[in-house]
Amino acid sequence: MRISSVAWFAGWAWTLIAAGSGLWLLFTAGPWPPTNGWFALFSGLAACPLLAPSLKKCAGISISGWQQFAAAALIFVAGHAALAIWPHS
Repeated sequence: MRISSVAWFAGWAWTLIAAGSGLWLLFTAGPWPPTNGWFALFSGLAACPLLAPSLKKCAGISISGWQQFAAAALIFVAGHAALAIWPHS
């Protein structure tokens, strides 16, 4: 199995788990406080394997897999930092 195949599967897994759980949190707990699922949702969307080809086709922006992974991880870490600043009640 090639590295690109593993990255593709990992991207889809991250998308489905993070974006799905973030969306579920938003539906069940509501959109407030801002940490309720928003960071998970956007982290999952940033990791989606369809993002890079869509940006290339529609906006002419080329991003690498590493940039996409770094953005998703940064959003994920920012969500955990936000929980420390704005804890759930």
